[in-house]
Amino acid sequence: MKATGIVRRIDDLGRVVIPKEIRRTLRIREGDPLEIFVDREGEVILKKYSPIGELGDFAKEYADSLNETIGHISMIADRDVIIAVAGANKREFLSKSIGKAVERALEERTTLIMNNLDATNDENLHIIQNDDREYTIKAQVIAPIITQGDPIGAVIIVT
Repeated sequence: MKATGIVRRIDDLGRVVIPKEIRRTLRIREGDPLEIFVDREGEVILKKYSPIGELGDFAKEYADSLNETIGHISMIADRDVIIAVAGANKREFLSKSIGKAVERALEERTTLIMNNLDATNDENLHIIQNDDREYTIKAQVIAPIITQGDPIGAVIIVT
């Protein structure tokens, strides 16, 4: 890993401030959980914790089950990326950053249902960022997964 050249001191309570630029780049929000690792050389490593990411196999099975049951493309996302896809080319969606529509559903903690999306290029309706649109989405449903009052991911169904 490359050093960024930023040095921070630890305060009396053992806290370290992560600079705003780094938080913005890594999409670390206030209240986001971080895992702390220590390697053999004594380096402290912070990693964003994704409770849904640990359930990757379960998320894949859930997406497959949804796809088989309703016959539409099904996806599961954590707060940052799509972690499971069924019924579509995985290269187009898997591990891609979530788009503004998914972010909005998570922030508002509400299910978004959007129809008649045939010819729209409105970035606010995209489920992934930098959407090249080699496919056509006619409708999408985005339902947040909420645990203990906080959104931790989303179930996305598109046609």
